[in-house]
Amino acid sequence: MRVKANRGWSKRVIQLCLAVSFTLSLVLLTITAQVSAAQITGRTLTIGSSVASASTTYTLTFTVPTTGTVIKSFAADICTTASGTCTTPSGFDNSAASLSSQPTNLGDASGWTVNDSTAGSLRIVKSGDSANPSGSQTVVFGNVTNPSATNSTYFARLTTYSDAGWTTAIDTGTVAAATAGQITVTATVNETLTFTLASATVALGTLSTGSTGSGTSTMTAATNGTSGYAITVNGTTLTSGLNTITAMGTQSTNGSATTSATNTSQFGLNLRSNATPAIGSDVSGSGSGTYGTNYGIANNFRFFTGDTVATASGPTNSNTFTVSYIANIAGSTLPGNYSTTLTYIATATF
Repeated sequence: MRVKANRGWSKRVIQLCLAVSFTLSLVLLTITAQVSAAQITGRTLTIGSSVASASTTYTLTFTVPTTGTVIKSFAADICTTASGTCTTPSGFDNSAASLSSQPTNLGDASGWTVNDSTAGSLRIVKSGDSANPSGSQTVVFGNVTNPSATNSTYFARLTTYSDAGWTTAIDTGTVAAATAGQITVTATVNETLTFTLASATVALGTLSTGSTGSGTSTMTAATNGTSGYAITVNGTTLTSGLNTITAMGTQSTNGSATTSATNTSQFGLNLRSNATPAIGSDVSGSGSGTYGTNYGIANNFRFFTGDTVATASGPTNSNTFTVSYIANIAGSTLPGNYSTTLTYIATATF
């Protein structure tokens, strides 16, 4: 009887050892799978509108380090945090997301489709992709609804997969984005010109042919992105019905800024301390942010939608930019309530 008991005990020990060995094997396999994913570089998420709850485009630009493996699916999971459990920001909606264009350099040039079945995840797939990724990749989603909280930061966790089921990861990376408010600029000829930024209002007095209406707003930027940030201004010139005050400058990317001139229809801005008119301040703060082309020349003003007004080339502490706005009218400028809404969008590259 004693011998049988020892044999039973020995059998249980062997079973336990096998179980432990199997468990350790699974752990090692899991660790190996996690370590294999490389870090995606050059990561940028540019949103078409930073307004909370806006339906807009999400342009993802990045460079995958693993170029010898075919990518068959890709996902950008939208989360409230950069790591850990992914919680979708309140109000974010990808249920109507679409591809605005076929991905660039992700693999095959055509045949990619969107899969909207997973809430909070922007996904594309091509099970038959046969080309390796190359260069820098770009994926543009349309009809994406921003989170509903204003001035809220959220994150896109990017992952490429070697299968069509978003299961076997190749490379990963995270990029930050944020919603923001808008700046409303209003003007009334022969009455009051005001500029609004959040709760701040600047009264510019009455526009006339003999004086220049002017005012300022401020914006602050900082990032730890590897390649810094760019801030663009988007909107239209001052408008009243079909009547407009002429925007200063030209459409060309390197179009020149011009000086303020009374008795001339003009609307423009810059980011400098000016003498004519006496308005504005130079950039302040300990960061490396600087003025964009055509917006950093004192006494010269310009406005064209989409222009970059400020940049930083690498990680930077905070800088505060003072945006100076001017408006002049000609004798022929028609009376009316002139207004425009300007949106500033900051895009960081990680």
